[in-house]
Amino acid sequence: MELSTIGWNQEARDKILLDADRALQGAVREAVETMDGKSRDEVYEFLFQKLQPQFVDFKPGPDLSACADAVANGEVSLDS
Repeated sequence: MELSTIGWNQEARDKILLDADRALQGAVREAVETMDGKSRDEVYEFLFQKLQPQFVDFKPGPDLSACADAVANGEVSLDS
């Protein structure tokens, strides 16, 4: 077996991505519930602090920025 061929099967990949989505959703939910009136930068920092310990080599990108903007602007619906 070549090291370059070792990897997660599709079922495991899907589960990893689903878990990551749920972690992001949970952090955003908590931000909506606790950060009313906070700036986008404060929300971003909150989300970063919540998510960073949950992932190996965490590097936030545009998704985290978009979530911070949505929370700060009151654009997140918790109904769904």
